[in-house]
Amino acid sequence: MAADLGELLVPFMPTIRVPKTGDRVFKSECAFSYDSPESEGGLYVCMNTFLGFGREHVERHYRKTGQSVYMHLKRHVKEKRTGATSGAFPKRRNGKVFLDLELNRDFNSEDYDFEDEAKLVIFPDHFEIALPNIEELPALVTIACDAVLNSPSAYKKQEPDSWEEDIQESRHSRSLRQQDNGVRIRPSGWKCQKCEMRENLWLNLTDGAVLCGKWFFDGAGGNGHALDHYKDTNFPLAVKLETITPDGADVYSFEEEEAVLDPNISEHLSHFGIDMLQMQQRTENGHDTDNNNSPPRSRPSEWEVIQESGSKLKSVYGSGYTGVKNLGNSCYLGCVMQVLFSIPEFQRMYVGNLQRIYDYSPLDPSQDFATQMAKLGYGLLSGQFSKPPMKSELIEQHQQKGLSPKMFKALVSKGHPEFSSSRQQDAQEFLQHVITLVERNSGGSENPSDVFRFLTEERVQCCQTRRVRYNQRVDYVMQLPVPIEAATNREELLAYEAKRREAEENQRAPPEPVRARVPFTACLQAFTEPDNVPDFWSSALQAKSAGVKTSRFSSFPEYLILQIKKFTFGVDWIPKKLDFSVDVPDFLDLNRFRATGLQAGEEELPNLSPPIVLPEDTRDNSMSSLDSPEIDEAAVMQLAEMGFPLEACRKAVYYTGNMGPEMAFNWIIAHMEEPDFAEPLSLPSSTIELLPSSASETDPFAAAATTAAPLDNSPPEESVAILTSMGFPRSHTIQALRATNNNLERALDWIFTHPEEEPSDALSDMADTEPTNQAFSSPNSHSDPTLSPDPEGDAAGPRVKDGPGRYELLAFISHMGASTMSGHYVCHIKKEGRWVIYNDHKVSLSERPPKDLGYIYFYRRLSSS
Repeated sequence: MAADLGELLVPFMPTIRVPKTGDRVFKSECAFSYDSPESEGGLYVCMNTFLGFGREHVERHYRKTGQSVYMHLKRHVKEKRTGATSGAFPKRRNGKVFLDLELNRDFNSEDYDFEDEAKLVIFPDHFEIALPNIEELPALVTIACDAVLNSPSAYKKQEPDSWEEDIQESRHSRSLRQQDNGVRIRPSGWKCQKCEMRENLWLNLTDGAVLCGKWFFDGAGGNGHALDHYKDTNFPLAVKLETITPDGADVYSFEEEEAVLDPNISEHLSHFGIDMLQMQQRTENGHDTDNNNSPPRSRPSEWEVIQESGSKLKSVYGSGYTGVKNLGNSCYLGCVMQVLFSIPEFQRMYVGNLQRIYDYSPLDPSQDFATQMAKLGYGLLSGQFSKPPMKSELIEQHQQKGLSPKMFKALVSKGHPEFSSSRQQDAQEFLQHVITLVERNSGGSENPSDVFRFLTEERVQCCQTRRVRYNQRVDYVMQLPVPIEAATNREELLAYEAKRREAEENQRAPPEPVRARVPFTACLQAFTEPDNVPDFWSSALQAKSAGVKTSRFSSFPEYLILQIKKFTFGVDWIPKKLDFSVDVPDFLDLNRFRATGLQAGEEELPNLSPPIVLPEDTRDNSMSSLDSPEIDEAAVMQLAEMGFPLEACRKAVYYTGNMGPEMAFNWIIAHMEEPDFAEPLSLPSSTIELLPSSASETDPFAAAATTAAPLDNSPPEESVAILTSMGFPRSHTIQALRATNNNLERALDWIFTHPEEEPSDALSDMADTEPTNQAFSSPNSHSDPTLSPDPEGDAAGPRVKDGPGRYELLAFISHMGASTMSGHYVCHIKKEGRWVIYNDHKVSLSERPPKDLGYIYFYRRLSSS
């Protein structure tokens, strides 16, 4: 028999490989589906590429590659019979078969047995060889099988610090001597003993000192006083106060310079009056909730309201109702992808073209964006992973399992310093990241993210001359400011703030927070109000001046993404969330915010660029001999007599072109807060005029050239060389750099999203004209007639879908927690006329969707009828 097996495998020996260092073995997830060894058909691992495939997809890989030998892995999950030994370990038929395969957490190992089996399968005849079979298999095959079976998870090897962390017990934990100094730690209101920091606080377990950490401890800010304290005292262990729960706490060893385990943490904390069982509880998802030692609350917490914790929600199953497992602070990813795949354009692009995408996928589909998007979309929409429990099953042990998007997360976060980590992220930033990837990988095919693109008109006005300039830009998100001062419960907020300060001064527990209630109409009003333009250079004055900017919609997208600006930065540069609610409407009409363009009676600013300011070390030595500029000294003295610094007055008169003290006074008012306000005027000896003031008269095209590129119409030659070295045509490279202000990274994205095509003469002429609100006709007969070219003049580039500005709320993503760096995300989506809440793997009918506490809203355009 051994000779027979050896002869059978001889033709395939050259294709069987032993995994080397750096090879990833995908033995827990199919590259095209979410099949695993626990699926009905098991998982087939290619013995050459080490990719995993479900039963439905292994034939495709065999036909495409000719690879014939696969290892078939199957795990059988069986419920223990009555009378089984309580607490028994899971059984293994073969001890080394799934040595590194994680147990399914959906099944309690005390109630279920796991029986694993493996075998080699030879295609196309499906000849099977049971494993292990050391005596009968050739040595090379035996070594390869053993290496595959014992190889670490592909994701552990790729992200060793992301999803699992091996923390060791501290050598100080069992011998720590604590001082009997009478220190007792309050349940709240902590702050650093050496500064005013109130976050990232660490309790020294020897003397009870509460001090701030440094940035490298866990990503939070601080002044390093906890580390300084260790250097002074050599007290080695500290615990982060905000992490204490009945389950444990985050402990750091200064002496060992790493996070450690302290098995006696409960005893060490009780020494300072901290009862772990009374500290903050956690939700079943592992996210922090409110501190149980805080005073009784008369209102539900943000966590309770957004997750609808007070309601007994009904689970839903089937197509479109599949949850996404949380891989550890990956809830932002699940929410964004749930919403995207509720939009028909994304469904058609990836799920509708599933077979075509799979058939034309590369040899390594785990690294192909379209394949992984199609895989995720089909998993969410097919209903295969969202089935109601059988009557014989216990519901509490057979909740929705959801999808585990490890392969998708590894791909879309590859090379990104934040999304590739296990830290919590901003859902809006991840949404923008995914849209960028969609555009980059769409090529010449349909781009589903077109439904989000719209044009914004920016109107900039010089406050002194009243002249204007109109520009357009492409946007995907409408960012809505929230004016807290417009809150309808302003008096209640002021009273709370007074009580909070009093409690802080008297070291008492803070009062129950009061949430500001801001009308949505006030947010829209704030969006339309003019904003000051920092460092505005007026081409009419040819000097810095005061300028204001307003924004309007030049087009309305098919789907409007509206972001409520909930986050700001604290003094420690950590994003903090403002506590407010906004009565966001179900229906939204933005037609009154349609851009109007240049109005009758408005005068445009000249198309001139500011002078180039050269660095000090590159200035021509001959410039030092230039005469001083002419300055109206009489005007300077008038301003100086008002009490302004003399040098500031000289700059004001110079920058306003000697147009009189009144104009110079306005310049002073607009620039008083600048750090160099009173410094001597040094500009005349370090500037070169790009164009003479009469440029528009001597060269009718010179002014237009300066608007295309603020300082120079020709991109830097070194940037052109970098892009052309990648194989891109020189003309296309120059066009990309001009369109992105010579930003290399943006230019590369621009090239991918703007395929090089020769536009017709008519379209070229049209691209040179002022963009209007009228829809352009597209040369592509299969395109939507509402599509219009982007304002950069490339008719073959990205387009926007314009239409009425009336919308209906489709979905919203909500955040719980104090910062984008922590907390939890859930999303609500309106499907079949009812609201559904997606909370990681759990999908339920929503009873009270918290529309006033959302962070990102998605609106669908209403039909014109």
